[in-house]
Amino acid sequence: MSDSRLATFAPLAFAALALLSGSPAFSQAAAQAAAQAQPVAAAPQAVPPAPAAPEAAALPPVTPADAPTGNATNASDDVIRDAHDAFLRHDRARLSELRATAFANHLALAPWVDYWELTNRLGEVSSDEIEQFYVRWPGSYVEDRLRNDWLLEVGHRQDWDAFKRDYPRFRMNDDRSVSCYATLIAHLAGQDVHELALAQWMAVKDIDGGCQLMAQTLYDDKVFTDADVWRRLRQAADLPGKGGERALHGAAQILGKPAAKEMAALLDNPARFVTRKSDIAATRRNDMITIALARMGANDPPAAALQLQERWQQVIGADNTAWAWGVIAKHGAQSLLPDAVDWADRAWAARKPHKGEKLAPPDWSDDVLAWHARAALRAGTGTQRWKDVERAIDAMSPAERAADNWIYWRAQAELALALATPGAESNAAVAEARRQLKALSSSVSFYGLLAAEDLGTQFVLPPRPVPITPLERGFAHANPGLQRALALDALDMRDESRREWNYSLRGMSDRELMAAAQWACDLSDWQLCINTSERTKTEIDIAQRYPMPFRRDIVEAAGNAGLDPAFVFGLIRQETRFMGNMRSAVGANGLMQLMPRTAKWAANKAGIAYRPDLITDSSTNLRIGSFYLKLVLDSLGGSDPMAAAAYNAGPARPRRWRGGPMLAPEVWTENVPFYETRDYVKKVMTNAAIYAALLGNKGPQLRPRLGPQIGPRDAEQPPAADIP
Repeated sequence: MSDSRLATFAPLAFAALALLSGSPAFSQAAAQAAAQAQPVAAAPQAVPPAPAAPEAAALPPVTPADAPTGNATNASDDVIRDAHDAFLRHDRARLSELRATAFANHLALAPWVDYWELTNRLGEVSSDEIEQFYVRWPGSYVEDRLRNDWLLEVGHRQDWDAFKRDYPRFRMNDDRSVSCYATLIAHLAGQDVHELALAQWMAVKDIDGGCQLMAQTLYDDKVFTDADVWRRLRQAADLPGKGGERALHGAAQILGKPAAKEMAALLDNPARFVTRKSDIAATRRNDMITIALARMGANDPPAAALQLQERWQQVIGADNTAWAWGVIAKHGAQSLLPDAVDWADRAWAARKPHKGEKLAPPDWSDDVLAWHARAALRAGTGTQRWKDVERAIDAMSPAERAADNWIYWRAQAELALALATPGAESNAAVAEARRQLKALSSSVSFYGLLAAEDLGTQFVLPPRPVPITPLERGFAHANPGLQRALALDALDMRDESRREWNYSLRGMSDRELMAAAQWACDLSDWQLCINTSERTKTEIDIAQRYPMPFRRDIVEAAGNAGLDPAFVFGLIRQETRFMGNMRSAVGANGLMQLMPRTAKWAANKAGIAYRPDLITDSSTNLRIGSFYLKLVLDSLGGSDPMAAAAYNAGPARPRRWRGGPMLAPEVWTENVPFYETRDYVKKVMTNAAIYAALLGNKGPQLRPRLGPQIGPRDAEQPPAADIP
């Protein structure tokens, strides 16, 4: 730690240590030290003081050093709760009163009340008021949060002078719309922004003001071409849901009213659009038909494939044909259709080089290529299976290729192809594939564990780091951002709490992250504990990342249900991070996230006395949840990956997903159609392997947990129970 940082934090850390020690003498000395403390988080750039705004004129000055670090009183809690409620109700008068109260009493969460009050009238405030806010709360989360809001506001106003003044001070810099406004300003200043602007526009998965204005301006100024807009339309056609529809509408609007009208008809009924008479303007017909085929393929891949094959592939051109087959193959793979392999081959075969040019890599999304690889893994045969996997992965972007799953499957493809053709080159390929697996095997992840076991070695948990020292704990406890985050959490403002906490973690070293995580662990906020600990890079505290609260209850409930406790631990860690008060957006409750209807049904089956209010009781929730999980597991032939998928997506879906060929469990898992469930299964299985080791088993082992191949239910196996 630098001398300047030490000078800043040491007095506050001393104060925090006093609180930990409980010594009156130490506390008195610490109070004197804290009084000498510098403001903890100074603004990165000097901001000139602004004239006082009328609303702030009567308020006493407040700086971060003035804010108390102890627990808020009930009265101050009420001020913050009332202010948040007034913010949500847009009650400006009440917010102004509560802001004055928060300032007068130097409340620790006064910055948030100040932020809510100013945000509620952001469309009317001046730059001077914004600057005063920055001066009051330099370096804090709310300062940068307001800067984000203000940049969007002045971008909407097209007040480019105000935008240019504030943008260099934006530390989070994670808002795509703000980035698009900045690129537009660079264009207006005469800079060549074509590639940057196109990349930003392509990255937006919906429509937003900044990027739409940037794209329209660059098109009007002939920086973006028709080809650029159609590239965006293709990319948007592959986006799911309403966001994809809005992105398509926005891009079509740039081409003018006729294109926008045609796009509205296309989105209303893609199948009808494809099959109607070709009354579209000739300059747009082929591209519009291509997009319509892609949208049609999202709902009915075979029908879209039939239309493309029998009517359109000879009309719309090689590039459009290749892209349309590629997207239809993606949708077919997501539907687990064996034809997806053939459709992907058609996509690759349709590609033609431009005259005199070498065939370039396809301009297809990583998502399309990923599903080509999954289709080959699931339904491919022989060496061609691995060639198809390799082809798809090699065409991905560098960032996508670097993901654990594609490193693993690329190495497996290389091994399979090398072993099929022995020789010196094959030996070199085998060595390279094993090197890739070896590098991956140190990752605490699903594919890291698989790589280690495939190499015939035992996955070794990282050594536990040196314990966090009292001084390191003191520095964490003295961090005003972390203090505010925990104060917000105590008031059940979890969203604000998490944003404040995560902002405060920026730039922390591994040791600082572990100290912050430990503070959360000590407070039994296991979500913050785990998520913060998972940010460390080189020092990994497995016990901190994989805590075992409720250990006795979990082991007992799992044992009574006939389950492996490690599996239950692994599932709860992924479901709720052991936060028993969690309630999902759809109404699931408690440690094991039970839906009220499911809890009632399972409790009745298990003979467990149950009332609706017991769903959040940890012991009852664990008993019912473990019994339900065991029923699901048994109904799926004892397959842990399928049971995990069923717990996340409902029991009916994995029963459908097991149709088709017999698959290695890791191949079946990689082909789970829903990203959320696919990620969930991998993490639950990895968690379970690690918890088994922590509970006393010999090292993490994943393959024995994955079980045998997964495929259609054996005819002699009893039918699945009717489980909700």
